[in-house]
Amino acid sequence: FFLSSDDEIKKEFYSCEISDEIFSRMKGKTYKENCTVPLSSLNYLHILHWGKNGEVLEGEMVCSSKISTILLEIFFLLYKSEYVIEKVRLADDYNAVDELSMQDNNTSCFNFRYISNTNKISMHGLGLAVDINPLYNPYIKTTGTKTVIEPAGAEEFTDRGKDFPMKITHRDLAYKLFTERGFEWGGDWKNLKDYQPFEIDLK
Repeated sequence: FFLSSDDEIKKEFYSCEISDEIFSRMKGKTYKENCTVPLSSLNYLHILHWGKNGEVLEGEMVCSSKISTILLEIFFLLYKSEYVIEKVRLADDYNAVDELSMQDNNTSCFNFRYISNTNKISMHGLGLAVDINPLYNPYIKTTGTKTVIEPAGAEEFTDRGKDFPMKITHRDLAYKLFTERGFEWGGDWKNLKDYQPFEIDLK
């Protein structure tokens, strides 16, 4: 990509309704048989982002139509700042297996599911949560003597005092852009730490 102006760049940041072609990739994966979220409430996003080797990449994401404009703005500003996001692919490319998507450091949003042991749809299930560079920003929950870390292979990134690429902190640009627009960061949660998601409750 050799784009010289903001106008040229912005043309690559767009949203649209879920086409038949896109739905054929989602059906039975992120859009499961038991999905209660109307397809009409979701949007497909196309963006550009900077890869870890300094290359400009195309990215795609499905999210709630309630946040599609906000996400396009955020990802455009991240792109303009050359913020590194390794991959932005549909979770369907991983058969909607969240663990595989996270292990591959894939940034994603919509994946229909209920919160474990409840009948409440998760924020990802509503398309209202975005995981950014999840391998480097893992989920960590300690119960008694047991600590659960997701994804597998992210153990070295649980020490948030260490310096490493793609680490989200309170000084991070993604943190600033998302929280300024009303999103909550999982790194601020008290009962567990989940450093990858930014979510917003618009139900």
